[in-house]
Amino acid sequence: MKTLVVGVGGVTNGGKSTLSQFLHQKIHNSCIIAQDSYFKDDSVVPADSNGFKQYDTLDALHMEKMIKEVYSWKNDPDVFLRERGLILKDSSVDSEVYILIVEGFLIFNYSPLNELFDMKYFLEIPYEVCKKRRSIRVYSPPDPPGYFDGYVWPMYLQNRKEMERITSEIVYLDGLKTKDEVLAAVYKDVCQEIDKLQGQS
Repeated sequence: MKTLVVGVGGVTNGGKSTLSQFLHQKIHNSCIIAQDSYFKDDSVVPADSNGFKQYDTLDALHMEKMIKEVYSWKNDPDVFLRERGLILKDSSVDSEVYILIVEGFLIFNYSPLNELFDMKYFLEIPYEVCKKRRSIRVYSPPDPPGYFDGYVWPMYLQNRKEMERITSEIVYLDGLKTKDEVLAAVYKDVCQEIDKLQGQS
């Protein structure tokens, strides 16, 4: 049994979920762990001096719970998938590769998680595009007026700077390219890595 952990990070509304879902649908014996599923309750997320809720920090997330889930997959991906009702293929074959896709906006900023990635991708889009996409997306709770410029974008720049300081070997993806182009490029990369693992004795 072989495993491959693929990290899909990036700016808000950059296409992380789309890419992750595409890979999951195309690659058997794969599953997704999404960072957005580990937000703490809104009542315990503090606000800054402007009254903006500080969601874009590791403190707003149950990161210990998330990495526990990742380790649960690593310990026995076959059981992990079966417990979640996910379809398995050729799980008895020694050369079979299990793929975990970890998706989120701060996955590369958390060192214990960062160390587990075999492949790292980061989707980036310009400020104007990001702001437009964010403005038409529905959030619960909704973004208050001025939230993007006053909190979201500055925190993205701060978090990205920290990410670049603590990690390396990230493949940066241009989120302005067509969706098909981005998806095909990453899918090709991952398939090549799977082929390598399957070829190992």
